[in-house]
Amino acid sequence: MNMAQRERRALVAMMSTMGPDAPTLCGGWTVRDLAAHLVVRERRPDAAPGILLKPFAGYLERVRQQAARRPFPELLEQVRTGPPWWSPLRPVDAVANLSEMFVHHEDVRRGSPGWEPRELPDDDEARLWALLRKTGRMSYRKAPVTVVLATPDGERVVVRTSATGEVTLTGKPSELLLHAFGRDEVRIETAGEPESVRAVLSLDRSV
Repeated sequence: MNMAQRERRALVAMMSTMGPDAPTLCGGWTVRDLAAHLVVRERRPDAAPGILLKPFAGYLERVRQQAARRPFPELLEQVRTGPPWWSPLRPVDAVANLSEMFVHHEDVRRGSPGWEPRELPDDDEARLWALLRKTGRMSYRKAPVTVVLATPDGERVVVRTSATGEVTLTGKPSELLLHAFGRDEVRIETAGEPESVRAVLSLDRSV
């Protein structure tokens, strides 16, 4: 079982434990809302483009709200089983859904006070670091200063270059990936001029 599959199963288990009305880190979405989003993303190719294309966002939201009215156990089962055989996501599930399942698992875990970071195996952290190296430039493209992502064991990657200053964000790959995907409930350290740090932390990091 690959990491994306493990995170999917853990996400469904966490959703079941927290219940449909629990908050998440996805704006004002509840667990039910998030489950409906995942179902539509994988099973409604007519609506899924609205995730990235604003002209289709209204239709996507109507379809998602309709899906959210289904029985909660049905939604969870559809999330658990993943993309159907005809979905273009199915052959690339291990790659296309790694960040999706990991980030949304943490969205549910960290949606309520009292959360603590998980201790992930080194191999999983390495997978997330490799993913972060590919996606970080998009996340921090609007930064007004150079942005460096660093791990406690000395790995570094420059994800934004600028002549006006530098900010370094240090943390485990899992924490840095969550930050790169727009989450603020993370455990990272910052280095740089205070004004530059504030600018980076307040960025719109949506991809």
